[in-house]
Amino acid sequence: MRIVRYVNEAGAAQWGEAVDKGHARPIPGDVFGARDVGGAPEQVIRRLAPVEPPNIIAIGRNYAEHAKEMKSESRTSEPLVFLKATTTVIGPEEPIVLPNSAPREVDFEAELAIVIGCRAKEISEQDALAYVLGFTCANDVSARDCQKGDKQWARGKSFDTFCPLGPEVVTADALDASGLAIRSTLNGEVMQSGNTGDMIFSVPRLVSYLSFQFTLLPGTVILTGTPPGVGAARTPPVFLKDGDTITIEIEGIGRLTNRVQAAR
Repeated sequence: MRIVRYVNEAGAAQWGEAVDKGHARPIPGDVFGARDVGGAPEQVIRRLAPVEPPNIIAIGRNYAEHAKEMKSESRTSEPLVFLKATTTVIGPEEPIVLPNSAPREVDFEAELAIVIGCRAKEISEQDALAYVLGFTCANDVSARDCQKGDKQWARGKSFDTFCPLGPEVVTADALDASGLAIRSTLNGEVMQSGNTGDMIFSVPRLVSYLSFQFTLLPGTVILTGTPPGVGAARTPPVFLKDGDTITIEIEGIGRLTNRVQAAR
């Protein structure tokens, strides 16, 4: 199933099963229960972020080549975990806003996002996928100067609009996330190109590991790391600027496109 959140003709936010880009069959209630699809397809006026997460947990340096390009060591024993504020979330076609306090070194990171489907605590790798609702595209937008200056990542990762998600959640029973092509495209130019099979820690490993650190609530989003090619690692660096368009594309999921604008 391909799950969307959207604004319908009545102006209400609604879960639905995607029919095509402009239509969805409504899902009554939320998607963390039985997910009974009801009624005829209705018009999608605007797509929203496909989930409103209670927490966003992110993994750093989960692709060895990205760690190398950032002159950092990849971790091979345990994942590197950090958090993003939930106020970072935006949906497809919504603007990434360059913050007034740190507009100059805003970078892009294409990532596979895991969406947790039910409460998970201390679960095994073997059982992990049973707790996953599905997968979507994410852009872990990052203010690199804040990361470097603060010596930790919370502020640089958590400005408003710094976590675009979408366009849909593809349920775990419909997609094997272990070997998907993933890329980012900036103004039509491919910047990152990788494969989720290159992740150091797999989806089941991440879900299991994190469930021993935190209680994973339904709707929790886990960002799984980014492949090489980010703007900060280029010579000269390529950072997002007003008027840019950045697209994250993952095989089997779709394309997440956002424009970039200066703070008004």
